[in-house]
Amino acid sequence: MPGYSRRQFLGAGMAGLAGAALSGSLAGLARAAAPRSAKRNVLFIAVDDLKPNLGCYGDPIAKSPNLDRLAAKGLVFTRAYCQQAVCSPSRTSLLTGLRPDTTKVYDLETHFRNTIPNVVTLPEQFKKHGWHTQGLSKIYHGGLDDALSWSVPHWTPKARGYGSPEGQAIVARLLAEAAKTDKPAKRAKAGKKAKSAASLVRGLPWEAADVADNTFADGATADHAIEVLREVKDRSFFLAVGFLKPHLPFVAPKKYWDLYDSEKFKFAEYRIAPKDCPPIAMSNWGELRAYYGIPKAGPLSPEQERHMLHGYYAAASYMDAQLGRVLDELDRLGLADNTVIVLWGDHGWHLGDHGLWCKHTNFEQATRAPLLLSVPGQKTAGQKRDALVEFVDICPTLLDLCGVPLMENLEGCSFKPLVETPNRPWKKAAFSQYPRPNPATGGLMGYTMRTERYRLTEWRARNGGSVFDCELYDYQTDPQETVNIVNRPENAELVKNLAQLLHDGWRGALPPT
Repeated sequence: MPGYSRRQFLGAGMAGLAGAALSGSLAGLARAAAPRSAKRNVLFIAVDDLKPNLGCYGDPIAKSPNLDRLAAKGLVFTRAYCQQAVCSPSRTSLLTGLRPDTTKVYDLETHFRNTIPNVVTLPEQFKKHGWHTQGLSKIYHGGLDDALSWSVPHWTPKARGYGSPEGQAIVARLLAEAAKTDKPAKRAKAGKKAKSAASLVRGLPWEAADVADNTFADGATADHAIEVLREVKDRSFFLAVGFLKPHLPFVAPKKYWDLYDSEKFKFAEYRIAPKDCPPIAMSNWGELRAYYGIPKAGPLSPEQERHMLHGYYAAASYMDAQLGRVLDELDRLGLADNTVIVLWGDHGWHLGDHGLWCKHTNFEQATRAPLLLSVPGQKTAGQKRDALVEFVDICPTLLDLCGVPLMENLEGCSFKPLVETPNRPWKKAAFSQYPRPNPATGGLMGYTMRTERYRLTEWRARNGGSVFDCELYDYQTDPQETVNIVNRPENAELVKNLAQLLHDGWRGALPPT
């Protein structure tokens, strides 16, 4: 028992035994007199491509009762930002507490153990200090798991990608066609990043099949999470549960599509590139274009846009239901009062705004994501926090909340004070970045900074650091980022000051002590 010597423990047990006639043994009395563990558990929930279009964030359309329920017992962070708006760099940064320029993970192929081999991850630090750590489904990016993080091998769900005969038949046909065109020798010559034709096959972008929840991965993951909670209920645990939806394809059981009337979805109000925006800031949303029936160039049809909106919300509601089952089991087992729960979407997602779909930009809709935190005994349950926080802060925050020593050289800061003290002064800015190819410069890196009012982005040459182009948006007067105002003469002093803050970096924007 942590915190007691053997003599103290036996003394306490014998004293209790004298007054407990029904106790069968000293061990049984000790279990009855104390909680399962003096340590707080952690339920760590990662959601793929989830943006803040949720009831708890004020979305009137969203059907998200379980996310809203978690928000009601915890805190909603309204200005939480990822470090790069794509899966692996974002997750790597969050799980190591380091920013992309330190991890050197900017893509979906690089494993951080090849760039920072001795780093101690968030779950690994919990494991080193006595917690049982276990990962289910997508925590790190697919195919890039980290064995050192877990007490037992990582678990991946085995489930169908599509529920309808049509959806399955299309994938089977595309796979057969890809097998005929694949050239392994050419791929081998191209190097490790060359992918097989089969791995590039994408089926329908959305589907509403009348099937059971556990037909798909998230239902199977909830099933397994419930089993694991029953197995580890008497241990201190860090359980990481990854849900795949609402990531493309927007496949969810029909009952979740039926929650919505497709005619009530409203298209984004502003659906073109911002005025005076440099082309490098935009995206061709190639991820979506890889799916069956999506045009390789040009806009979606109005019908396709409506299906996309409907599918995104349906997939999010499907995920929400699976989350609810896990939270129900945590309550049933009596674990909720001793478990920190954190839920995050790994980045935002464009739903037609700026004429964009998917993520892969530095705009607000791509970098801002939901973050919910519930802490046992907190007096601030149900409140919202408007302070700027970053996903790189989640690592030190969870360690801080659970009394685990922080690793050295972390590049985020614990926002535990925001849990305890409402409306205290916090960070001056949040920082994100996104790379773009550019033959003339050896590639560009877009460094972006969000302050309470503004977003300044500098597109810098990666081989020399010179500034290639800039953007500035004022969310007080232009919340939808419709005009890049960086070159307006009246903003020269503002741009100079914001650029200095951007160049000072995250260390210059830390909260006051």
